[in-house]
Amino acid sequence: MNKNDFSNYLSPFSWRYASPEMRKIFSEENKYKIWRKIWVEMAGIQRDKGLVSGEEFEDLEKNQNNIDIERILEIEKETRHDVVAAIKEFSEKAKVGGRKIHLGATSMDIVDNADSIRAKEALEIIEKKLVELLRAFKEKIEKYKEFACIGYTHLQPAEPTTLGYRFSMYAQDLVWDLKLLRILKEKLRSKGFKGAVGTGASYAKLFGEEGALEFESKLMEKLGIDAVTIAVQTTPRKMDFFISSVLSSIAQSLYKFAFDLRVLQSPNFGELAEPFSKNQVGSSAMPHKRNPVKSEQICSLARLVLSLSNVSSENASLTLLERTLDDSANRRIYMPEMFLSVEEMLGSAVKIVSELAVNEARIQENLERYAPFALTEEIIIESVKKGADRQEMHEILRNISMEAWSLVSVGEENPMIELLGKSEEVLKYIEKEEIKNMLSPEKHLGTAAIRTKKLLQEIKDSV
Repeated sequence: MNKNDFSNYLSPFSWRYASPEMRKIFSEENKYKIWRKIWVEMAGIQRDKGLVSGEEFEDLEKNQNNIDIERILEIEKETRHDVVAAIKEFSEKAKVGGRKIHLGATSMDIVDNADSIRAKEALEIIEKKLVELLRAFKEKIEKYKEFACIGYTHLQPAEPTTLGYRFSMYAQDLVWDLKLLRILKEKLRSKGFKGAVGTGASYAKLFGEEGALEFESKLMEKLGIDAVTIAVQTTPRKMDFFISSVLSSIAQSLYKFAFDLRVLQSPNFGELAEPFSKNQVGSSAMPHKRNPVKSEQICSLARLVLSLSNVSSENASLTLLERTLDDSANRRIYMPEMFLSVEEMLGSAVKIVSELAVNEARIQENLERYAPFALTEEIIIESVKKGADRQEMHEILRNISMEAWSLVSVGEENPMIELLGKSEEVLKYIEKEEIKNMLSPEKHLGTAAIRTKKLLQEIKDSV
């Protein structure tokens, strides 16, 4: 593997983010290899039809992987056309078969089918990482499905939930993402071989109308991807939008999880924390810092993905009539970077979830501190059942809650149970011992356990 040239601009995706496997898919080398494969497979079918001789085909096949990218770029400076430059460079290597390269094709028959093949390969990697992440979440959900914690709405303490139920919230989003990705894989289509404006006129001249359809079908089968019924010069850019929508959906899910984790890792909550290695440095100025850098990285890359997804929408709208180049330059950038970003985020998320630090003591402390406020609703319900005025009881409990909150807010323990036990209005309907039982968080978890088990089964069925 060549070393990076740090004297020139490099995208961070060249060396910092994503896996070597994903980088390889979107490398220039892999692109040209796929182009060569398409030309050779095309020539093989044309040989069978008598349009390419056996000697010409053998020459093309022999030189299929003999690629000089520097030479291609040199030719492109003169031709100002990347596909023509690649054809000329291939012809220089395959001197016998070179005169038949690209017979009947237009540039986008090569470029778009190659891009679809790369997208298909990249989606396989994304799917594997998604499955790995869901398995990591499954372990955490199973472990904490009955572990009570305080829920937060508006970043304020609300009612009790379970940590497993909260993890299930993130996992459910990812299950939906996985299902959407698999639908996309099943429905993924490319241009096929339809020529300059999609009518397949050049192929019909070579093979006849039925022969042109047969040629496309055979060639796409060899390439391992299906063709759309209708295309113009390019694959319908709606297909790019579908791909970017799936990647954007995954980014949204990871953003939600990572942002929540950043909140819960802050000292005021202190309930969860991403892994922090022994030699890891949180700050160059403040040695005590344990910054949630991986979660922040996920959020940062997710924002990039979400913004890039807008480009695919615009391309689908703004590529006029049978073809313009409104999409060409940006497709070279946004599609690889979306895949590379999402793969990096998934890798980070897998590590975070697998090695997540759960501060059970702090979770219990927060639960005991805040849960009594939320559980007063049950006291209202029980007292009304026994004859109390609902509005009057609500006001009584509101006043008690405010008194308790004033003490909690300055670091005191929550005196809610004690204050309720001293309230004559409350004791008219509910006994002291009954109040303590009613304010147990474990008795206020509703159907969380049932729903968590259903989600666990859905995860198991998906992975």
